[in-house]
Amino acid sequence: MAEAHAREDRPEPRSQALLAMAAVGGVYLALPRELVIGPTWLLPTVIALLLAPTIVTHRMGRHSFNHALGIVTNGILTVALIGSVGLLVSMLASHRQAPLQLLRSGAELWFTNVLVFSLWYWRLDGGGPNRRDQHPEFGSRSFVFPQMQIEKSERERFGVEHWRPGFVDYLFISFTQSSTFGPTDAPLLARWVKLLTIVQIFISLSIVVLLISRAVGVL
Repeated sequence: MAEAHAREDRPEPRSQALLAMAAVGGVYLALPRELVIGPTWLLPTVIALLLAPTIVTHRMGRHSFNHALGIVTNGILTVALIGSVGLLVSMLASHRQAPLQLLRSGAELWFTNVLVFSLWYWRLDGGGPNRRDQHPEFGSRSFVFPQMQIEKSERERFGVEHWRPGFVDYLFISFTQSSTFGPTDAPLLARWVKLLTIVQIFISLSIVVLLISRAVGVL
């Protein structure tokens, strides 16, 4: 019992979210120059500059400032993503890219879409990871995860009596929504998450439909 409570009280690791941000920066370094707004090195540099104070404020316990920095970082990533998708659309219309390079660019932007919105869900659900660490139960206020639908008397049998969502759970939601163009096993509750989901699905649908139409045109 003491070990279970220790797991419940253990703060959620931030390393997975940091790796996701670093992966977004790596994808932008790999994108063709025509799909990047500004210098290729600009977005990875901005991510690195914002990650440093984000880590420091978390370790210092300045959670409000840490939360604000996370929102700013996510906002910058989202603007860069939308800008690159817009450039991809214009490039499709002008037929300036070879089909294989176009497919690779679309896949990279689709993957970036998954990462960026998983960071949004992780950052905002239940007031953010710092608030979820302080909550005694599930922590989520915007999604109905399958673990939350299990009766209290049955939770120990399924090993979820002290379960709380982590970054991987939000990554899974983001991946499935980008793949199926809609919610899957975790229904949406909050209006903000419904609005973000609309944006995410619109971006994913734009990438997939445009690539399919270009492939049909090539064939």
